[in-house]
Amino acid sequence: MYFDDGLKLDVAQHSRAGVKPVNEDSIGIRVPDDHQLATKGAVVVIADGVSAAEAGKEAAESCVTGFLNDYYSTPDTWSVKRSAQQVLNALNRWLYAQGQSYNAAEKGYVSTLSVAVFKSRTLHIFHVGDTRVYRLRQGIFEQLTRDHARQIGRKQTYLTRAMGLDISLDVDYRAIDIELGDVYLLSSDGVHDSLTASELQAALEGDADLGLIAESLLDSALAADSRDNLSCQLVRVTGLPLEDTQEVYRRLTELPFPPPLTEGAVIDGLVVVEELHASTRSQLYKVYDANADRHYVMKTPSANYEDDPAYIERFILESWIGRRIDHAGVVKIVDGPQAPRSLYYLSEYLEGKTLGRWLETGRPAINDAIDMFESIAKAVLAMHRRDTLHQDIKPDNIMVLPDDSIKVIDFGACYVAGVAEIVTPIERDVVLGTAQYSAPEHVLGRKPGARSDQFSLAVIAFEMLTGKLPYEGRLESCRSSTAFNRLNYISACKYNSLIPVWMDKALQKALSISPELRYNDIAEFVHDLKHPNPAFCQPEYQPLVRRHPLRFWQGLSFVLALALFWSLSR
Repeated sequence: MYFDDGLKLDVAQHSRAGVKPVNEDSIGIRVPDDHQLATKGAVVVIADGVSAAEAGKEAAESCVTGFLNDYYSTPDTWSVKRSAQQVLNALNRWLYAQGQSYNAAEKGYVSTLSVAVFKSRTLHIFHVGDTRVYRLRQGIFEQLTRDHARQIGRKQTYLTRAMGLDISLDVDYRAIDIELGDVYLLSSDGVHDSLTASELQAALEGDADLGLIAESLLDSALAADSRDNLSCQLVRVTGLPLEDTQEVYRRLTELPFPPPLTEGAVIDGLVVVEELHASTRSQLYKVYDANADRHYVMKTPSANYEDDPAYIERFILESWIGRRIDHAGVVKIVDGPQAPRSLYYLSEYLEGKTLGRWLETGRPAINDAIDMFESIAKAVLAMHRRDTLHQDIKPDNIMVLPDDSIKVIDFGACYVAGVAEIVTPIERDVVLGTAQYSAPEHVLGRKPGARSDQFSLAVIAFEMLTGKLPYEGRLESCRSSTAFNRLNYISACKYNSLIPVWMDKALQKALSISPELRYNDIAEFVHDLKHPNPAFCQPEYQPLVRRHPLRFWQGLSFVLALALFWSLSR
C-alpha cells in the first residue's frame, strides 16, 4: 500500500534504579521498519511497578513486554483503540490472577502504565496510574495524562487505579493530532515528582540529542533528591505521512491499468477464458493458470477511473482486505503464477450462482433458509471480528455453491477501522451499497456500524423467508429521515403463514429504522431466529374493542343506558 511510510520519529529512553537497590520501572519502544509502521504505528510504553507489591518489578516488565508483543500480533485491520484495549484487558486479567496468590489487597502484581501509540498523524494515549505523558509544542508544555492517585499525607499517596489492582480495568484513552516538531516525554514519578514543569520544559527545548536529554533529566531528578526509580522516554516528530497529492497519485499508479482483455488474452501467465461481469467500475474475468491447472477470477479496474486516485486506492484496498479475512464463508484472495505487472487481483473461482439467482428458483423451506442465513451471518461476523464492515451485503454478493454452502464476495465497499485512521491527502472513495438492502444510516450519510450490516442481513433473511422485500420494497425510495420514519413494518407472517410470530419479531427488531433499536450483535439476531425468545412469545396486548368487539359495544351500551337512566331520574 502507498501509505507504508511517512511517519518519522527520533526516540530515546533511559532508566535507573536511583537510590533504590532495585529498579522496578520498565520501559520499551518499538518503531517498526515495515508496513506495520503505517497499519499499527510506533509504540512507546512505560510502567512503574508498585513498591508495596511483592511482584511490582515483574508486573511492570510484564506490562511492557506483553503489550509490545501482543499489540503487534493483533490484526492490521483493527483500530488502535480496539487493539490496545484488547491487549490491556488481557494483561490486566493475567496480572490480577497472578496477584491472587498474595493475601493483602494492593499486593502482588500491580503496576502503573502509560502507552503512546503514534499512527499516521494521530497520537493514541492509554493511561492508568501515575506515570505521565507530556507534550512540548511551539513553546507550550502540557501534561496529557492525569494521575490516578490520592494523597493521604504530606509525602504519602496511594493509587486509585493500576494494572492488576482489580479484575476490571478502567483505562483513560485520548487521541490527539500530531504536528511536525512535537516532542513527547513519558516519565515515572521518580522524575516528574522531583522536577518542576518548567524544569522539564527547559530540558526538552532545543535540538539536542534525545539520548543526552534523557540522561540529563535523570541526573537532574537525582540531584533534586529523588527517592524513587528514575525513567523517561522521549519522542521527537521529524516526519509526517504524505501531504502531497501528486506524490500519492504517483505511488498509487506505479502499476498501470491492464489493457482491455478478450477471450484468449494472456496476462502474467494467466489465460482469459471469458468475461463474467462488467460494470462502470470494474470487470471480472474467468482466467486459467496452466501451471497450477486452476481457474481464478480476475478483477480489473475500469479505465474510466485511470486518473482517479481515490478510486485506485479503493481498488488496491479490496485485495488488501480480502487477504486479511480468513473464513470458510468469505471468498479467498490468491496469488497468481507471477508478480503482477498491471493493476488487478485474483480470487478463487467459485462454481455456483448468486443468492439472487438461487432465490429465483423458489422459496426455500424455513429451516433450510435459516441454516443458510446462519452461514451468511457467520461470514459477516468474521469480517466484524477484523474491525471490517462489508457495507454492501445483498444477494448478488453472496455465492451459493453446488453443496448449498455460501461465500460472501466483493470487498469494494468495505470500511476498515485500522485503515480509516491512516490520514491521506486525497478524499477517500465512499462506495454506497444497494439502496434496497442498505441501512437507513448509509443513505442519510450517518456513520455506519456493525448494526448497519445487521440491517442488510435482516433484509436478506426477510426475502429468503417470504420472497418479498421488507417495508413493501419502499426502502429504495427513501432519502430522508422523514421518509424512513413513515415506513410501517409489514409482518413476514402476512407473506408466509408458516413463519412463527417469535421469528417475525426477531426480523422486525433487526429491521428497526433506528440502529439503537436493533440487536447489539448479529449473533443475538441469529439466535433469536433459531430459538424462540420468551419476550417475543408473549401475546401482544390488544384492547377489548379488538379482542371482543361485540362485548365491548354491549358493555358500552349498558353503561350509556345507566347514565341516561340516572340523569332522567334526577
